[in-house]
Amino acid sequence: MDSFSTTIFSIPTSLFAPAFVALLISLFITRRLLLHSRRKQNYPPIAGTIFHTLFNLHRFSEYQTSLSKKYKTFRILTPFGNYIYTVDPANVEYILKTNFANYGKGDLTYEVMSDLLGDGIFAVDGEKWRQQRKIASFEFSTKMLRDYSSQVFRNSAMRLTEIISDLASSNQVMDIQDLMMKSSMDSIFKIGFGVELGVLSGLEKGKAFSKAFDEASCQILYRYFDIFWKVKRFLNIGLEATMKKNLQLIDDFVYMVIDRKTKQMTEQGQDMLEKEDILSRFLLEKEKPGSGIDSKYLRDIILNFMIAGKDTTAGTLSWFFYMMCKHPHLQDKVAREVRSATKLQEKKVKIDDFGNYLTEEVISSMQYLHAAVTETLRLYPAVPIDVKCCFSDDTLPDGFDINRGDMVNYQPYPMGRMEFLWGDDADEFRPERWLDNDGIFMPESPFKFTAFQAGPRVCLGKEFAYRQIKIVAATLLYFFKFEMWDSRRDVKCRTMMTLQIDGGLHLCAMHR
Repeated sequence: MDSFSTTIFSIPTSLFAPAFVALLISLFITRRLLLHSRRKQNYPPIAGTIFHTLFNLHRFSEYQTSLSKKYKTFRILTPFGNYIYTVDPANVEYILKTNFANYGKGDLTYEVMSDLLGDGIFAVDGEKWRQQRKIASFEFSTKMLRDYSSQVFRNSAMRLTEIISDLASSNQVMDIQDLMMKSSMDSIFKIGFGVELGVLSGLEKGKAFSKAFDEASCQILYRYFDIFWKVKRFLNIGLEATMKKNLQLIDDFVYMVIDRKTKQMTEQGQDMLEKEDILSRFLLEKEKPGSGIDSKYLRDIILNFMIAGKDTTAGTLSWFFYMMCKHPHLQDKVAREVRSATKLQEKKVKIDDFGNYLTEEVISSMQYLHAAVTETLRLYPAVPIDVKCCFSDDTLPDGFDINRGDMVNYQPYPMGRMEFLWGDDADEFRPERWLDNDGIFMPESPFKFTAFQAGPRVCLGKEFAYRQIKIVAATLLYFFKFEMWDSRRDVKCRTMMTLQIDGGLHLCAMHR
């Protein structure tokens, strides 16, 4: 993605002039906010302004962590309002559950995201959200979708293993994050549409769609920092012009798939149509009287599903293998568990046959692997910070007051590094913290471990994500031992809405 080679949170030259204009505007706004804060003694302490944040965007997650170690709840002043940040589990529970109705996506998020996500579940509140949540909740609970997705994950893991096997045999370096992104895109597209996209295999049509989807996702987030993005969209200039082209490519491809599936349903009949993928199941719902489902609705639902399931699992797998390389004794421990759980301690199987040993029971029995994945998510959550809009004046459980229109953020990344939550070893990677004396996984409160949200908006794909991550991790660690290609390289977070490794993760693999 040449035009997106810098991170979405970096500040291009074209934004410096607007930033200085915003600085002038903010002088009197900041004064007004400070005067207001004197009248409201319980407003959260000021930890800085948006300009401090912009200056530290290259290390955003670390910067937020350092502030959170000083203040459990604080605010950042902006020219247009306040950003509230918290790592207090009581506040998180209040925002995500107790007073859920008062905290939602809001108009700003909808405006920024609707071009790509439309009226999908991650961009809307109210009745639209409730309707999609109800349908999606039912679909995710079906055995058919679970079994179908598991088979897709196993097949994808086998293809990934074959590619890495060739690289290992020739002692070549690999960017495992890039491989995970491609593999995850293929898997999610197969589950969502029932179509082989072929990004991992290098198919041109799949690569073009994937590139457009990734660039559009980046530009959606970039809009939060460009106060003139609407003007640029209207004038069709700059990155907004590229955004328009990408959206057209995405829409053309998605509607083509929907039309093809619809035609297939008509020709084969509902009884003959395979109903495993999500699109096929929603097409059946569409035929019911009063469903309110049309092609635009289907497009929005599927793209929301894809944006939720692609970068998140791929990023988590990348950080997991980074941790395995940083702690080789734990990598060996997970590999031994995989061999024990599959009963393959003495037997060597071919790549094509290994997936047959990864049954649901076997995957569920890998308690240490589950703990290692969860520990990865504690330190490197897929979404490091999540924002909600406050709809009416409120007071958080810690006593701080919130104004209508404030953007309230809970912070999974800093929360994973808080000693008051996890103890003196909060910065250490220690899967054992999740296991009892018998080695059985013990979950924590979702308001303390917030990687999957909590409350009514808790991630419906949580178990799907764990299953995919464990299938891929178990397969690769059965066949390979991984090491950093350059152990001296400093691995850093790429500042994005989803947590990725800046510059990729370059590893070497050796056959076990």
